[in-house]
Amino acid sequence: MADPNFLSSWSPRRRSRWVLYGFLLVAAFYLLLEHTAHTIPFLPFLVFLACPLMHLFMHGGHGHGHHSAPEGTDSRSTPTPKS
Repeated sequence: MADPNFLSSWSPRRRSRWVLYGFLLVAAFYLLLEHTAHTIPFLPFLVFLACPLMHLFMHGGHGHGHHSAPEGTDSRSTPTPKS
């Protein structure tokens, strides 16, 4: 059974974010529908724009740059082989 208070449990920031996404989706749809002759020539540039945007936003969960060394060791030094 669905929770009747489902939407009331959302924070205003989360709700406004979804409203913005919906508005942008509808705006993009009408832009492509009504101005196809103006938007089609720019579609190849969207591929080039998508590459840096995906790189910027999709690498957040990989943990780049958050490597920690054990305490008391220098993470920049290379280990010396024991004789």
